[in-house]
Amino acid sequence: MAASVYRAGGAAGKAFFTARSPALLCLKRHRSALSYAQTLSNIPDTQISSLDNGLRVASEESGQPTCTVGVWIGSGSRYENEKNNGAGYFLEHLAFKGTKKRPQAALEQEVESMGAHLSTYTTREQTAIYIKALSKDLPKAIEILADVVQNKSLEDSQIEKTREVVLREMQEIESNLQEVTFDYLHATAFQGTPLGQTVLGPSENVKRFTRADLLEYINLHYKAPRMVLAAAGGINHKELCDLAQRHFGGLSSEYENDVIPVVAPCRFTGSALSARNDDLPLAHLAIAVEGPGWNSADNIALALANTIVSNYDATYGGGKNLTSNVARAAAEYNLCQSFQSFNIRYSDTGLFGVHIVTDKHSIEDILHVAQGEWMRLCTSATDAELVQAKKTLKTALVAQLDGTTPVCEDIGRQVLAYGQRITLEEWNSRIDAIDAKTLRAVCSKYLYDRCPAVASVGPVEQVPDYNRIRNAMYWLRF
Repeated sequence: MAASVYRAGGAAGKAFFTARSPALLCLKRHRSALSYAQTLSNIPDTQISSLDNGLRVASEESGQPTCTVGVWIGSGSRYENEKNNGAGYFLEHLAFKGTKKRPQAALEQEVESMGAHLSTYTTREQTAIYIKALSKDLPKAIEILADVVQNKSLEDSQIEKTREVVLREMQEIESNLQEVTFDYLHATAFQGTPLGQTVLGPSENVKRFTRADLLEYINLHYKAPRMVLAAAGGINHKELCDLAQRHFGGLSSEYENDVIPVVAPCRFTGSALSARNDDLPLAHLAIAVEGPGWNSADNIALALANTIVSNYDATYGGGKNLTSNVARAAAEYNLCQSFQSFNIRYSDTGLFGVHIVTDKHSIEDILHVAQGEWMRLCTSATDAELVQAKKTLKTALVAQLDGTTPVCEDIGRQVLAYGQRITLEEWNSRIDAIDAKTLRAVCSKYLYDRCPAVASVGPVEQVPDYNRIRNAMYWLRF
């Protein structure tokens, strides 16, 4: 985004205590740490090259029998205006409707015959189109990918089919209250700016998009310098570069009239937006402060804070054994169905907060607990809890890269956002460098006495007045 959401790991498992000699215990810890360090050092390097037209080619070779290859594009709803909001998402869906060379049926048959999977997604700052296939089929996968990216079918019949699909998805998303709540959160936090727009756009836009509108969007955003061809698995980087040159070398890097799309600054506004519906069984509530962008050094400390707040679901169990203070209170006093701490990052700003699902009678109580934990992190976070948070965060970083597809996605997102891919060894050293004093300082910078954005959906009559929520963003000190 490039929107990136870090979701903290679940509650820590039970601790098992056994009587062992200190020497044996130290030996076991040393071996575990060494094994983890060896695992990180054995992860293949990410190789990055550039074509003459500015397209970046990045890959991680792991020798697996499968591979994932995709194109990550610096485009999304943040680059859109009121008139064409939703065009990027519309074009993403056109990827499945065939190309000038491959009609829809032929495209589907060719992908199926390879046993491959073609997938796409669009966020507020990035669009991705990728294929997972057998490693031996990499040349064919890239040829199909290049065709889909550069030669989408813009026939009226396919546009009409896509229009029906997108409108139907918009109706389905209306019933996904978590999605709705996060859209409302962006709308109020970044009101009057492109980040306040939804990725899908308004239905009025979807109903009137024409071939000319979509072609204008493609000509403006689908440029080689704003793309990354990423691959992971059983691939060879040199072969990947050769295939990229063959199939993507003709991509333009020039803009008509030198009109280069840039990300305009999006102002954060502390405010609240509520959509009351007492017929719904549970209330969804999201509260967030403005967080830093992708490249801020503060993200590591905030990721650890995110991990300490953690998440919870009533089906977890655990009660008094949960490590998160918020989760423990939620379980003990039945304060919510679930909650999830999040850290959404964009190129120059972000949202750090908590999403809560609860009944209408417990809204104020769980909000009080969550905000109280934020203030505690600002004033009295300890090294002891930080040790556990570091272990959990490191485990999450490794676990989320299990498979060629998440690795490929990580490469594409990071190279597009950072211009490089930061290794797990580097992430670990940055995590280890954070102490409790730094954590408290960073949390204070973003949380303490800050105006939050609040979005609520459902039976939300008992959501506290905004001034009361704002007053809970600091503690009186004597």
